Amino acid sequence: MSAREEKAQVVAEIKEKLTGYSSAILIDYRGLTVEEVTQLRKEFRNSGVDYKVYKNTLTEIAAKEVGLDGLIPFLKGPTAIAFGVKDPVAPAKVLTESMKKLKKMEFKAGVVEGKVIDVDGIKALADLPSREELIAKMLGSMNAPISGLVTVLGGTIRSLLYALNAIKEAKEA
Repeated sequence: MSAREEKAQVVAEIKEKLTGYSSAILIDYRGLTVEEVTQLRKEFRNSGVDYKVYKNTLTEIAAKEVGLDGLIPFLKGPTAIAFGVKDPVAPAKVLTESMKKLKKMEFKAGVVEGKVIDVDGIKALADLPSREELIAKMLGSMNAPISGLVTVLGGTIRSLLYALNAIKEAKEA
């Protein structure tokens, strides 16, 4: 495979991820040690986030081809991309937590559902509850009326048992 074909393949991979995944966060990872990057990759894997470092020129070509020209000004210096495979909030949350510990990385820009967002947008995204938290809250709110009904029915049955017991005691006396 020639170098040109390899580059075309990488551009196709970037395009697929920019359009197929729910989010992408660009970061400047300058100053991270190998151990810190390894730990960060582990946290990303555990959160279902795909983390890659691509050449800025290839990322720029892919961004142009998918209509994300707003990313191009941010493709300067070392750039890594964290892709939210299923949960658009996951990369922003992991990066925000890691930045608190490492204080070496910086957000550049992001893409959520095909829209380019700035650093403030990424921070707002990190403050949102994760997909799992939202599902749990929704299921909890759906479950509340059912558990209330069970409690009411239990109280009614208990009252009926007390009444029947009182009748039984009255007849025995």
